[in-house]
Amino acid sequence: MENTEFGARLNSFKLGLGKPEIEAAGNLTLALLKRASQAGLTCADLNFPDHFSNLDVEKLKEFLSQNDIKINGLAMRYYTSPKFKLGAFTNPEKAVRQLAIDETKKGIDLAASLNCDTMTLWMGQDGLDYSFQADFSKMWDDTITAMQQLADHNQHINISIEYKPNEPRAFSLMPDVATTLLALTEINRANTGVTLDFAHVLYADEMPAYAANLINRKSKLLGVHLNDGYGKWDNGLMVGSVHPIQTLELLVELLDCNYQGAIYFDTFPDHSGLDPIEESRENIAITKKLIKIARDLHKSDAVKKARTTQNPILAQQIIRSSLLK
Repeated sequence: MENTEFGARLNSFKLGLGKPEIEAAGNLTLALLKRASQAGLTCADLNFPDHFSNLDVEKLKEFLSQNDIKINGLAMRYYTSPKFKLGAFTNPEKAVRQLAIDETKKGIDLAASLNCDTMTLWMGQDGLDYSFQADFSKMWDDTITAMQQLADHNQHINISIEYKPNEPRAFSLMPDVATTLLALTEINRANTGVTLDFAHVLYADEMPAYAANLINRKSKLLGVHLNDGYGKWDNGLMVGSVHPIQTLELLVELLDCNYQGAIYFDTFPDHSGLDPIEESRENIAITKKLIKIARDLHKSDAVKKARTTQNPILAQQIIRSSLLK
């Protein structure tokens, strides 16, 4: 985690964005990227297709060459057809499933043209709401087949699954780390892995560091979204605002995993009217502080002892001396 890149949810920067800024940039997405760079962020993920609406890709490349921000990866959003509300890869209609696959392939091609290496799939619409609504085996098989096709489309682009228990569907097809790893085993492609979202992990009643450990054992950790919440919903609060100790433990685990990717702040300052630039700066500041502490803990013999002896008192002493100075 040397020279870590920091990114954030780009749509957060719509709050406070004026028409003159959009006109000066020539496009809403470019204006959002400009604000993100002013917040100290060094990379961004763009949603496909919505962030590319009326956006000339060549102008995007020119903008990136002139500003201190790069595109880390793309993330699919299935909005182009209202039929996606009943699922993209799990949709009962073959034509709709094919539309989702075709749209994702377009996104993968665009990612390649931008020299990105990751397409993130958050499959919020793929799931169910009622008992007897789902043919579980068919939904699962259709999803595995679709993701195999996507992974095979360009083996230089990683396909990363960002799991979440639910929303907008009542139950997601891939709600937790174990189910996601099972799916990846069946997909069986080298260019696949997981994006771990801290608030989603809490929402799934999981320990973030343990989830990262399992991912590293059985697959690849391709992305990390830091945020926080109370485990009842995807709150998208500032990093370390509720679970600083679990955030610190996750960062130590990322060092164990030799994670080299970007840290992406999937937070929602716009939901409560916070200044998105100041919120991003605070996320960066606390994350840098926690990474510094995590590096010391990662090398600590006391931490190794606390873990190997499963000693909570020693662990608490380490946390106290590290965080409460």
